[in-house]
Amino acid sequence: MIAHVAKRRFGQNFLHDPQVIERILRSIDAQPGQTLVEIGPGLGALTRPLLECTRALTVIEIDRDVIPHLHAACAGLDGLCIVQADALRVDYRVFATADAPLRIVGNLPYNISTPLLFHLLRQADVIRDMHFMLQKEVVERMVAGPGDAAYGRLSVALAARCAVSHLFDVGPGAFRPAPKVDSAIVRLVPREPEFAIDDLSLFDRLVTQAFAQRRKTLANALKGLADASTIERAGVDPRARAETLHARDFARLAGLLASR
Repeated sequence: MIAHVAKRRFGQNFLHDPQVIERILRSIDAQPGQTLVEIGPGLGALTRPLLECTRALTVIEIDRDVIPHLHAACAGLDGLCIVQADALRVDYRVFATADAPLRIVGNLPYNISTPLLFHLLRQADVIRDMHFMLQKEVVERMVAGPGDAAYGRLSVALAARCAVSHLFDVGPGAFRPAPKVDSAIVRLVPREPEFAIDDLSLFDRLVTQAFAQRRKTLANALKGLADASTIERAGVDPRARAETLHARDFARLAGLLASR
C-alpha cells in the first residue's frame, strides 16, 4: 500500500510512539460492551488496539484516503464501522444506546478542537466520557482556574459542563510529521455543575462578552448587558476583571439578568 502523506488542511499528525499509545490505552481502559467512537483515527495507531478491547468501534474520519489504511490496520478483526464525515457535523446521539453511553476518543487538530468540544457537549446527555489528544496550550486553558494566565472563556464554559483532567503531556517526537508544539491528553466527564445555571445560553453570552475585552473591568466589558449596580447585586465587584471570576460568579450574574 502506498504510504499516506499527511495533509495540512486536515491538521494531520499521525501518532506512532508505542509507549505513548500504551499509556493512552491504559487511561481509556476500554472494555467489551462499551460504545466507543474514535474521532480522526488517521492511520489507526489507536484504532486496532481499541477494537481488540471493545470488539466494536465506530470511527469518524474526514479523509477518505486514509480509509484503506484503517482497513489494513484492523485486518482480521470484526466490528469496525468507518463513517467518512466531518466530525463537526456528526450527530453522535445515533451511536448511543440507553444502556451504553458513548465513550469518545480522538487526536484533534487545533483548528477544530474548541468548536468540536462544544458540539460534543451539546450532546453530553449521551456521553460518558471523552479522551482527547490536544495541543498542550489548549489543555492548559481547559483546566485553568481564576487568576491563572491561561484562564479564559474556554475554562469557564467547561467548568459549567464537565470535570476536566490533564492526564499527561506528549512530545512532538511521538508523531509523524512532528508538530512544532507539545501535546497533552485530557479527560472530560460531562456532569451537572455544582451551582445553578438558569439560562445556559445567557451564561455563555455573558462569559464571551466578559472575556472579549479581558483587560477591561466587568463594568466596561459588559456594557449593554449588565451595568455596575446589577453586577454588584450579584455579589461581584464591577471593577474586577473577568479572569478573576469563578464560573459560579458568572452563573450568579447570569441568573440575576435572566430574572429581570
